Amino acid sequence: MMLVRRMAWAALALAGAVALGACGTTEKRAPVEDRGMTPRGTATAPAPVPVSPPPPGAENAGKPGYYTVRQGDTIMQIARERNLQWRDIARWNNLDNPDVIEAGQVLRVEPPPGAATTPPPSAPPVATSRTTPPSPPPPAAPPAEEQIAFIWPATGSVIAGYDESKNNKGLDIAGKAGDPVLAAADGKVIYAASARSYGNLIIIQHNNTFLTAYAHNQKLLVKEDQTVKKGQKIAEMGNSDADRVKLHFEVRRSYKPVDPARYLPQR
Repeated sequence: MMLVRRMAWAALALAGAVALGACGTTEKRAPVEDRGMTPRGTATAPAPVPVSPPPPGAENAGKPGYYTVRQGDTIMQIARERNLQWRDIARWNNLDNPDVIEAGQVLRVEPPPGAATTPPPSAPPVATSRTTPPSPPPPAAPPAEEQIAFIWPATGSVIAGYDESKNNKGLDIAGKAGDPVLAAADGKVIYAASARSYGNLIIIQHNNTFLTAYAHNQKLLVKEDQTVKKGQKIAEMGNSDADRVKLHFEVRRSYKPVDPARYLPQR
């Protein structure tokens, strides 16, 4: 009996010692690694992302007097649609090469304060309708500016005619490389350089109403601001920016393409 009591007391003493030891033990924790913090408590800055520069003039997008270039636009087209001279737009926007404009670029299309402008071509007079006379008046003679006698600019056959639905704004005339290209009437060269989709291009201004354009040449024989005579050789036929040797010939009335066949003599 005495032995049993001693064993019970020994067990109680051992349990107490274990409990006291547990209470006196200091808790240990695994070290925590600071990730993404340099130094401790400071966030690491992300790597910079490269940003493409905005197109020229983007700060003026949407403002009155400015135009945002679309894919396929040319400075001559933009000028024609606003009855302006392309040289003025190039000067207002400090364009070193007017043939190089990009989609998204914003161009000034109204003169800045104090800037000089080239007078736009005068529009032909518009006849007012009259309903009171019993018979219509006889047609008036066309203005002298519209009495230009154009000649054919090349001797080859026509391989494609004027067709708005196919976006063909003139006549395509066949020929051989080096064939002469002739001025269709007296006038002044206002453009003689390469142009997108037209290749080596010449544009002649005949008066305030009519222009003619001669595209895809292999060699230009005149320069801008040069005066030319009807029938003068101005270029050699070629295939610049074209699928074959040909002359693309346009007649433009108040800067808008018209069917050249209406103004050329019958062959």
